[in-house]
Amino acid sequence: MLEQPYFGQRLRALRLGRSLSQAALAGAEMSTGYLSRLESGARPPNARIVRYLAERLGVPLAAFEPDQGPGLAEVLASVTSVPDEDLDEGLTGLLAKALSADGRRDPALRWQALWLLARIRGRQGQYEQEFVLLAELSDLAETLRVPELRARAYARRSRCALNLGQVEQAREYAADAVAAASGLTLPDQAAALLTLVSAEAEAGWLAQARAHAEQLCGLAEPAGGAAFTTALWAAATVAIRQGAYAEATKLMDRALENLDSHQDLALWLRLRLASASLQLQIVPPQTDDARAALEHIGPALELIGTEVHRQEALVVRAHLAYEEGDLDRSRELCAEAAAWDVKLSFRDRTRLQMLEGKLDILAHRTDQGVQRMRDLAEQAHAARHVELAAEIWRSLAETLEERRRSRS
Repeated sequence: MLEQPYFGQRLRALRLGRSLSQAALAGAEMSTGYLSRLESGARPPNARIVRYLAERLGVPLAAFEPDQGPGLAEVLASVTSVPDEDLDEGLTGLLAKALSADGRRDPALRWQALWLLARIRGRQGQYEQEFVLLAELSDLAETLRVPELRARAYARRSRCALNLGQVEQAREYAADAVAAASGLTLPDQAAALLTLVSAEAEAGWLAQARAHAEQLCGLAEPAGGAAFTTALWAAATVAIRQGAYAEATKLMDRALENLDSHQDLALWLRLRLASASLQLQIVPPQTDDARAALEHIGPALELIGTEVHRQEALVVRAHLAYEEGDLDRSRELCAEAAAWDVKLSFRDRTRLQMLEGKLDILAHRTDQGVQRMRDLAEQAHAARHVELAAEIWRSLAETLEERRRSRS
């Protein structure tokens, strides 16, 4: 008797590889509910059912045996035919297993599978795993000698390095991506340049980041759409870091106006989360605008939001509560965010911990809060996040001054 859950995973992979719905596979002799329970592992198969399904799928009985694991091409077809929101760990695990057993027989096919799995891990906030996959992707791109693949691999590797707090590496990868994208299509050039802007901004190279942001906007504006929206967002982020708040607001407003939720709902959600965060970094913080942005994204967050999106929204709400003077609520939200399996980027995770340090100081745990913020600043400096380290020191000084005024 074939054991679950392997049988269900194998059955689902075979079905999706043939682009069959559950109803089409079940036919007249099986209910879709029973088939669904088989695929989920909730029901064990019997010999008659296995023979029936093998006939419907056009495969030998041995296709269901554990030692006949699906090939990489078959698993890749199965996974790519499933919407992102339906990709569970079972299918993702099958893809990872198939990659491990593949033996690099077909570099182009392996590249596709690695790219997909890296994208999934990135969406899940599993940046360390994503980074390992992207390292192999970069090597494969060099082997395949396809400039587009090289540009895309290094651009994504740069973004992942930033999420891990590796600023110097991120700048190197971004420079490689820009070089590889020279002469390629607009999307590849824009994606590469965007990673360079982000890496330079994190490193505190704000003049260079601004120049490249302007170049990016000029490149993307004729095409409009998501590319131009993302370019405006990047330019607004650089302006915030430079303290050019009016300019940042104008750029972000333009980005928000440029993208309709029907065009790209995922980008629309991310953009409004970023807008809420940026509104709180303006001096003085624009709390009403930040709250409106957070309220606006509620339905989209429920509909397509990932765990990473929800955690990011929770952190922004914690910052908002702090700026509105509701320190108890801010502490509650910080504690809730900290209780999650952390999937935040290095910057967002550090800013959350910085907020916790400020709350410690204002709750009369001054030594604890000061030490926490000093440690964070030193960690950011060691990671070459120059701009973030400066933000932490500045915030520490402002919080200590606020604490002094409250006692006088």
